[in-house]
Parts: sequence; structure tokens; C-alpha cells
Amino acid sequence: MATNLITLTTKPTAQLSYTFYPPSTSIPSSTPATTPQTLLIFLNGLAAPQTSWTPVIQLLQTTRTNLNLPLPAILTYDRFGQGQTLSRDPLDADAPDPSHGHDILSALADLHQLILQIAQSHLNLTEPNPQTLQIIFTANSIGCALARLYAQTYPGTVSALLLLDHVLANSDFVSIFPDPATFTPSTPLPAGITPQDVAIARGIASKIFHPSVGNKEGLSRRNLASLLPDSDGPRLTAPGGKGPWVTVVGHDMTAFAEESVKMSGGRVSGRVFEEYLTPTWAEYNRGLLGVTDAERGRGPMVAEGSGHVVQLGNPGVVVRELGGLLERVLH
Repeated sequence: MATNLITLTTKPTAQLSYTFYPPSTSIPSSTPATTPQTLLIFLNGLAAPQTSWTPVIQLLQTTRTNLNLPLPAILTYDRFGQGQTLSRDPLDADAPDPSHGHDILSALADLHQLILQIAQSHLNLTEPNPQTLQIIFTANSIGCALARLYAQTYPGTVSALLLLDHVLANSDFVSIFPDPATFTPSTPLPAGITPQDVAIARGIASKIFHPSVGNKEGLSRRNLASLLPDSDGPRLTAPGGKGPWVTVVGHDMTAFAEESVKMSGGRVSGRVFEEYLTPTWAEYNRGLLGVTDAERGRGPMVAEGSGHVVQLGNPGVVVRELGGLLERVLH
């Protein structure tokens, strides 16, 4: 499927790259006007652009007959400064530090405007609203934070969320690992972990994952913790007043540890990530189920063999869980 360019009316000097997949079946003219159309939107992390969803979409298309339901319209896109979107966010031009040129609230406003324009141009919805359009988000990493903020900001619009390895939005990542300066003979390290391991892990977190570290996209994470201070709230509202369907999937502990070891150049044991980071992330994932009603949450589950970018590491689990969400929303 070829990508297209779109100019948001709110940012007329820049263009976004997007890909739109029409629904697998056309909407019959006899369909009641009260029946909303569905738009499935994939939201990228910082490291993986819209092309990272291609394996999932292709597998979804080839296996949809097993789902016993038609596929809704699908949208992927690259944010400003990411992937095939060559334009920078116009806000970056006047920023003291372009790597922190705009924040997730800016990305949220862009997403909302994009949805409005795609609904108008591709779904023939002149004035899209919760009665005419229901949204399903499948998101990875910081894309999960964007999905939650959208559902929070526009209540009653999001029917379901598939959250794949949600970024630890309320963490600085460094403090997850203990400070070696506090080690004493009475507080020994776990077996297989050395003070050097912990020091290197803290250094990696400080240089790569701390919210103060910018990125090529220019999407700052400095205010992420204040916007999403808790993983278990606030509660989100779907069309009809109930909570949205929410499925939470996390990375495979071993695969993630291997990724982290490679990132350190082999200088640190994977045990340090398994001991400290994995339990923190698992607790965060459990909390995410608190954003909806108990009977509408599923997980957290582990994407076996996958590191942080679940859609590339295990597209099969994404399709399986997304199929379940589509059945719940569309039936």
C-alpha cells in the first residue's frame, strides 16, 4: 500500500506521511445512519515508524477470514520528524533545543486533526463524532501514552486500546536501578549482578531513556510524567459510557534483556535488567487495567520472543489480540 501526504489545516506549512487501508467490505447503503464507522489506528513508538506495522497488517489481512468479521478502515502515519514524514513539526523551528521542540500534547493535537481530516476525505464523514465514528488504537511504547491521552481528552470516542509495551510514562528510568553508592555488606546485590552492572545500567538509562534526553523526532518526554502520573488511571470512557476494551501486552523478559545487553555493547549482564526493570514494567502493565472496567480488561500478557517493539518481535500475538478486540467492538 502506497503512502500519501496530508497537510493538517492546523499546521499548513508541513506535511505528514500516512497510509490508509479501506475497510475490507463497503458499507451498504441500507446501513442505518446511527451505525458508526470504525477506524483502526496504529500509533508508533519513537524508534519504530509506521512501516513497523506492515507485518501486523499483512498478517491481519491474510487471516481475517478466520476472524469471521470484516476489517475496518486502517490508518498508519509517521509523526513530524519520523519515518517517511520529512517535515519537522513547525514548533521545532523556534525551539531552543529542536530535540525537545514539541511535546506529546502537540502530537495529540496533530492526531486529532488527522483523524478529522481522514474521516472527512476517506470515510465521507462531514462532521465526525462519537455517533458516526468509533476509534480503535493499537499502540507501542510512547504511542500507548498518546492513545491514553487521546481517550482521556476526547471521552466517548475510543472503543478499544491494544497497548504493546507501554512506555514507563511516570519513570525517569535511572532510579529503577539502585545507586551503587548505597551498597553495603549488609545489603548485597542479587546473585549474578555486580556493582559495575548496575552502574552501567544507570548510565545507559541516563544517556538514552531519561526524559531529559531528546530525540531526532523532536518529541519531548519532559512533561510525560506530569500528564500520566499513574498507570492505573484516570479511568477512560468509551462510547456508551462504559470503559473501553483494553488489552495489555508486555515484552519477553529474556528477549528484552538480550536487547539491553546489546545496547550496552556487552558490558553488562542481562540479569540486572531482569532483576530490576522487568518487575517494574510488569507492575506498570498490571496497573494499566485500571483505566477501564474490570470485565473489559485483558492481560497483561507476554509477547514471547519479543523485545520492546512487539509488532516486529511477535506480530502474531498482536494479530491474535487485535482480532479479539475487533470481535468485541464490532459484534
